[in-house]
Amino acid sequence: MELVKRQGHTVEFLSLSACQTALGNERAAMGLAGVAVKAGVDSVLATLWYVDDEATSLSLRELYKHLSKTKLSIAQSLQSVQKKLISTSKYRHPVYYSPFLMIGNWG
Repeated sequence: MELVKRQGHTVEFLSLSACQTALGNERAAMGLAGVAVKAGVDSVLATLWYVDDEATSLSLRELYKHLSKTKLSIAQSLQSVQKKLISTSKYRHPVYYSPFLMIGNWG
């Protein structure tokens, strides 16, 4: 990340879809996501708990599809994906659709 900052490039959006990427400790208050924002990433999508592989994979595929095909913001696209998951019987439980947290400039 330091190399990116030194070369004048900006990382606009970083998705950290592994388990608990927004959980912090004594060294990093918001975990890996907080470190990324501090390093200059504009917006980070991170997770608060252990995530289901299948639901997370589906969520990110849908999120990137929304971002590439619509003019919705990252937050609006994430909301659309969450609504889609809620509408299915398989992923209706919050453990599947709500582990994600946006940090930084998510507009």
